[in-house]
Amino acid sequence: MNQSRQKIAVIGGGITGLATVFYLQKKAKEENLPYDVLLIEASTRLGGKVQTAVRDGFVIEKGPDSFVARKESASRLAKEVGMEDKLVYNTAGKSYVLVKGRLHPMPSGSIMGIPTEIGPFVATGLFSPLGKLRAAADFVLPRSDKKGDQSLGEFFRRRLGDEVLENLIEPLLSGIYAGDIDQLSLMATFPQFYHVEQEHRSLIVGMKKTTPDAQKNAEKNAPKKGKFLTMTTGLQSFIDAIENHLTPRSVIKGVRVEDIRQKDKQYQLNLNNQEVIFADAVITAAPHHALTAIFSSYPFFSPLKEMQATSVATVAMAFEESAIKQDIDGTGFVVSRNSDYTITACTWTHRKWAHSTPDGKVLIRCYVGRAGDEAVVDLPDEEIIKIVLEDLNKTMSISDKPDFSIVTRWKDAMPQYTVGHKQRIEKVRNEVREELPGVFLAGSSFEGLGLPDCIDQAEKAVEDVVQYLKENRGSPEKKAAVH
Repeated sequence: MNQSRQKIAVIGGGITGLATVFYLQKKAKEENLPYDVLLIEASTRLGGKVQTAVRDGFVIEKGPDSFVARKESASRLAKEVGMEDKLVYNTAGKSYVLVKGRLHPMPSGSIMGIPTEIGPFVATGLFSPLGKLRAAADFVLPRSDKKGDQSLGEFFRRRLGDEVLENLIEPLLSGIYAGDIDQLSLMATFPQFYHVEQEHRSLIVGMKKTTPDAQKNAEKNAPKKGKFLTMTTGLQSFIDAIENHLTPRSVIKGVRVEDIRQKDKQYQLNLNNQEVIFADAVITAAPHHALTAIFSSYPFFSPLKEMQATSVATVAMAFEESAIKQDIDGTGFVVSRNSDYTITACTWTHRKWAHSTPDGKVLIRCYVGRAGDEAVVDLPDEEIIKIVLEDLNKTMSISDKPDFSIVTRWKDAMPQYTVGHKQRIEKVRNEVREELPGVFLAGSSFEGLGLPDCIDQAEKAVEDVVQYLKENRGSPEKKAAVH
């Protein structure tokens, strides 16, 4: 390697690491920067939790099935790698909440479970009259005077009461993180709710005022075009397209970074194949529990050891259309903890994503596992499928066994942003900034789980590493702004 060139190692080949390498190589080419970028992935494939199974005409997502359309970084990256013509919106339809064995339509006008229209909220059977009266107290309650972080549960219980929290907000919000709403951090997950309350006092009034009219009309008119995007060829094809745009020989698969240490003015990466790599800068896009092992020589990574991660599983089942004897008009439901069910949510994928299912067939995708209820994930496939079918038959009659089923386990895959998360992560980053200049942290363990959130972090890491290398090129001192 030419000594005038600078080497950047990116650890972890999920969507964060892939996007990081793509944008680093793009920037290096556009600005003629002397960078050699190397992506190191421990498994034999790229994409992390993004995996697609294509079988018998079905397109089945084993991990995330889509991304939020309004967060533009994912669709922008899709266009840059030639996948724009594969982007498709979900079909919007009725969604439900399952409470005490009964499916209730999601009240129209609710934004992430927070009501902005009085009529649908009063009419819903999700809450008792007392529960509705308690939620109305939001109109008169003062702003929270609590400084610092608090749990989502504490915040919403105070504003809207137990019933609205447990039967509507909790199934929606905690489902995103597979977490305990009484442990999840408000400021690390949905800080906008806190800011709305502080500005408008009433959360309901504030959400009504701050929700764009276009979104309100979309909710009311229930258009065919939804709020989510995916690829007609499956999200795995998105991963493949990004990989195909990377510089040849810039990816190593099936090799794990075991240790990283400062060595003179560089970083020494020791790999499990006995190879040693030296880099001028390192971007980590690996899960937090992997980082504590990789940086075991540096005690300031210890807060990441305390960070929990939940195990979950997805169960996709394909049926003949005739096997569903009691169909439901909608695209799926989430499950309240006040229901005797193991599944946490169910998507009628054939209705949400028309491209996913051949004519005359049905595709149902269910989720199991959440904080405090993870044992089911370790059961054999046959037992999980049996449990899921028993749950489904409480709400819809299925006469036949599936044509086939795909169970996918994600062990310790959902990092938990518990109260104080932002402060803990900032402390780690400050220590890294001082002690390991040139090391940058990104990924789902830090600032968001969704594909756009991870891509946003990748783009920020690229900005930071480029600034660092420009400032330190040829200088004996290392100065960095690490995020």
